[in-house]
Amino acid sequence: MIAKISSGKDTAGLIRYLYGPGRANEHNDPHLVASWDGFAPDPGRSNDFHATRKLLVADLDLRVHHAKRLGRATTQHVWHCSIRASPEDRPLSDDEWATIACRIVAATGIAPEGDPDGCRWVAVRHAEDHIHIAATKVRGDLRTARHWNDYLTADKELAAIEKDYGLQQVIRGDRTAAKRPTRAEQEKAHRTGHQQTARERLRSTVRTAVSVATSPEEFLDILARTDTVHLDIQYFPSGDIRGYKVALEGDTNAAGDPIWHSGSKLAPDLSFPKIRERLTDLDTPPTTPPENRHRPNLWHQATAAAERIPHRLSQADDAAAQAHIAAFGEALDALPLLAPKDLRPQLRQAAITFERATRSRISAQQDQARALRSAIRALRSTPVTGDGSGLAMFLDVALLVVTAAAHWHQLRQHNQQVTAAHQALTHLQTAYQQAARAPLAALARRRHSAPTVERHARQIRVAVPDYAEQVLDDPAWAALVTVLTDAETAGHEPERLLQHVARQRTLDDAHSAAQVLTWRILRLSQRQAPSAQARAAQARTRMRTVHPTDPKQIVHQRPDPVEARIRRR
Repeated sequence: MIAKISSGKDTAGLIRYLYGPGRANEHNDPHLVASWDGFAPDPGRSNDFHATRKLLVADLDLRVHHAKRLGRATTQHVWHCSIRASPEDRPLSDDEWATIACRIVAATGIAPEGDPDGCRWVAVRHAEDHIHIAATKVRGDLRTARHWNDYLTADKELAAIEKDYGLQQVIRGDRTAAKRPTRAEQEKAHRTGHQQTARERLRSTVRTAVSVATSPEEFLDILARTDTVHLDIQYFPSGDIRGYKVALEGDTNAAGDPIWHSGSKLAPDLSFPKIRERLTDLDTPPTTPPENRHRPNLWHQATAAAERIPHRLSQADDAAAQAHIAAFGEALDALPLLAPKDLRPQLRQAAITFERATRSRISAQQDQARALRSAIRALRSTPVTGDGSGLAMFLDVALLVVTAAAHWHQLRQHNQQVTAAHQALTHLQTAYQQAARAPLAALARRRHSAPTVERHARQIRVAVPDYAEQVLDDPAWAALVTVLTDAETAGHEPERLLQHVARQRTLDDAHSAAQVLTWRILRLSQRQAPSAQARAAQARTRMRTVHPTDPKQIVHQRPDPVEARIRRR
């Protein structure tokens, strides 16, 4: 069940709507199911509808008129709460709805249980799946009802009602979600042939601008150069930027004026102060490398930065973890700009759904997530080229990051964020499968001798024995053979690379162990292979760290002189 609460100043207008036909004739058989004393007049069950409706309004407003004569009435004296059941719920009887209404007005402070001075209220049912509670907020002692945080208290009571009545338990949020589209916005979008409302489209545009901007000034410049968006920047008297408003091209009111939306109204993290905090002092690596230096693979850098996020989420610093999740959300916002056209719908949908998982009540420590933000911004001038292996590699890690983010939110009971992460995971899996198909096929087409394939199979059995058969039976095994051979040609030791990969990430949650190993080895093999001297030093280090009970080490170890003297004594 969900509740929607609002205030107003026209009791007669609200009752007229509740007993009227509705905006689309959807109100069927409107009638009272409960009231403050159980004896309120019901226009829906009266032979004289109009007279009874006036009588009901007069009864509800009785205390309001008394308070006005004493100069104590509030202007917004009407309290309106609609309660809607989930589509999966069984039909509830009038008596059940009456009990639910009594519990809600008691929990919110409108009419506390056992309080004879509680506000006057009625519950009207005109559809099978919901009721409306209309109340006037003047108590019997002519004081205004104390109903602070009524949405939270109503929501908490509805959660208990769901359990008591065996109803669908709604996933509840933490009030950090973006504002839902209103019915008017949805109807306007439908009339103009759009699937999303103007505010939702603006939110997506602004988030994309944030994901590629390197400074607050560049963010505003990107918006100003967007053809479909009007931008209005507000300034302090000092000349400093105070905030911004955006309007969608063609989205106007009845007077023909643009309908403006401030950043904070689009989403809590899109206010200008929040954006400035994320973009100030952002270190973006240069896209043009210095002379005589090997240009780094920007997709590899972005993948390496994203790959560290699950480890960050496993640590105790929640503020840093929240910052990394938010930064990864920015990376998803930027991906549709970098990917081929056939991948953009799934990537865009993944970014839209994951957006809910990027915010929680935990404040993000933004300076902890600059590496990924910088890497993604460096990529904005480097779209996917060639075989697309860079994007596929990043999406492979993205699946791991989203899974880790869902687990992190679940441990903290961020239910809406968990659902959003799972939904985003579905879209990312589809995008990854499309992106990986061509580069994996290109790697698999390269043929290798039987001894080479067998040598790499032995290395797999030694390095990852628990997953060896799974890897060898995987269709991506042929691609893995190619990247292992290339790594060996470049001077790397394939077995050591495999062991390194296995230590970095468990393969238990891998959608395909062979594909994970392929992308990891491909990225690691791009690094410069260690020299002979470096390999010798590493070998000596390994010998020193062998467990002292190893018989081979005991034979070659020199006895400690001090220990020998003690033994002789």
